Amino acid sequence: QVQLVESGGGSVQAGGSLRLSCAASAYTACMGWFRQAPGKEREGLARIRGYGNTMYADSVRDRFTISRDNAKFTLYLQMNSLKPEDTAIYYCAADDRFCSTLERQEYNYWGQGTQVTVSS
Repeated sequence: QVQLVESGGGSVQAGGSLRLSCAASAYTACMGWFRQAPGKEREGLARIRGYGNTMYADSVRDRFTISRDNAKFTLYLQMNSLKPEDTAIYYCAADDRFCSTLERQEYNYWGQGTQVTVSS
């Protein structure tokens, strides 16, 4: 079982930036970021494979950047040009298998989430 711990959430004004981190207890082939706003489904934002191949949701492409440090078992999400609609709980997810999509069922390991609030 891989443990995931997110950090870096907080409150920011629209147009600002935040950087989320996710510390994993071991290496995993695939890691990703999801978010869930009140009353909405959990949404896949970005995923990265072990060798660096990335995929983004249209809603965050060109504003968010996913990266990972395999030596530290750490995943990052750089979020720029934040909007009020980005307000949500952000979750780190991972899986030992090769991942292709941003669908929740591809990821077996989940963090507890970190709150991001963007004010207008």
